[in-house]
Amino acid sequence: MKIYTKTGDKGTTALFGGTRVPKHHIRIESYGTVDELNSHLGMLRDQEIDDHSHKMLLKIQDRLFTIGSTLATDPKKATLKNGKERLDIPKISAQDIELLEQEIDNMNENLPPMTHFVLPGGHQTVSVCHVARCVCRRAERLATALYELEPFEESVLQYLNRLSDYLFVLARKLSKDLEANEIPWIPKKGT
Repeated sequence: MKIYTKTGDKGTTALFGGTRVPKHHIRIESYGTVDELNSHLGMLRDQEIDDHSHKMLLKIQDRLFTIGSTLATDPKKATLKNGKERLDIPKISAQDIELLEQEIDNMNENLPPMTHFVLPGGHQTVSVCHVARCVCRRAERLATALYELEPFEESVLQYLNRLSDYLFVLARKLSKDLEANEIPWIPKKGT
């Protein structure tokens, strides 16, 4: 597989199915941000974290490739024709979303209750997790904007929404594991 094709030299790129769009198209921004998120999760996985979280992040990275495939597909080429899908694009399942929910619940059981928003930081690993959470929220915003224009599987939006929650709770868990100080944000009155 050749890395450079020169087909994008004039500012366009091909979606799955062959349709060409400008590289600044909302669809490209959407799956490009999911790719960015996946890279941040790789950096988080490279930190010294517990084995279970490491394995979970690998599963999530796999699912993000599935989401990227969905977002990179021309919806006209992914529709059913004669009862068969034109393109064989994997899907995000209800079980994928439920796994994130179970992980959130399991981590929350061992964390002190939240009474305030928490300032990101306290340890490099925790900060990497918070950056990933923020990129996940941006990916979700872009995906919802794309969804309004060209709908796709709603499970993609649900997964991204749940994933940002997972990353927030994971950051809190990592703070506890690393004995990092969680600094609550307490609004100042009158300023």
